[in-house]
Amino acid sequence: MTAPAPIRVLVVDDQELVRSGFCVILDAADGITVVGEAANGEAAVSQVAAHGPDVVLMDIRMPGMDGLEATRQITRGQDTAGSAGSGPTTPPKVVMLTTFDLDEYVYEALRAGASGFLLKDSPRHDLIAAVRAAAAGDALLAPSVTRRLIEAFARRPPETSPSPSQLASLTARERDVLLLLARGRSNAEIASVLFVSDATVKTHVGNLLAKLGLRDRVQAVILAYETGIVVPGDPS
Repeated sequence: MTAPAPIRVLVVDDQELVRSGFCVILDAADGITVVGEAANGEAAVSQVAAHGPDVVLMDIRMPGMDGLEATRQITRGQDTAGSAGSGPTTPPKVVMLTTFDLDEYVYEALRAGASGFLLKDSPRHDLIAAVRAAAAGDALLAPSVTRRLIEAFARRPPETSPSPSQLASLTARERDVLLLLARGRSNAEIASVLFVSDATVKTHVGNLLAKLGLRDRVQAVILAYETGIVVPGDPS
């Protein structure tokens, strides 16, 4: 039986000690390999094109091109197609590295296309788990974090309007799943509420993300609250 390919990671941080520390931890983990390092956003975009990582750990504040702009370019696939056809067919997942829990830059990073965030002082097992979760397309925001995101969006006016055709394409069950996702529920919790299997929930999540043109669950949460599909304060 062929072993699964390792998760390819790019580490981006302007502090060499932080960058090196993450690389050592990740390279020692089973099923993960670090394919490159970068000290700023411009180098990160170049490294993504050269190495085609599955996951990018991205610092937010860096000299020159910061992590926000680099994330926008990477998640939109700008100049990051991978060299000699060796890169991924879709942009890598980007996990933001931050010193401060849910500061303003984190919100902007999620809007820019990041899949979640990780505090720089997180334990090594959290770092490894975050990389694996991002590669698998799982949520990187715990329910408690999602609640704080909701509170933040509640203080902001909606920035976009939902596409009637896209939303109309959702089945009733997919809309139920979206509402529960937006309230921070895990797949297992959604399955329990809707009396279906975890596998069925995963299928519904994949379908609704495809129909709405979203990358992951975090983007679904943002869409649900910024477009008013779910209103903060609704019972969970």
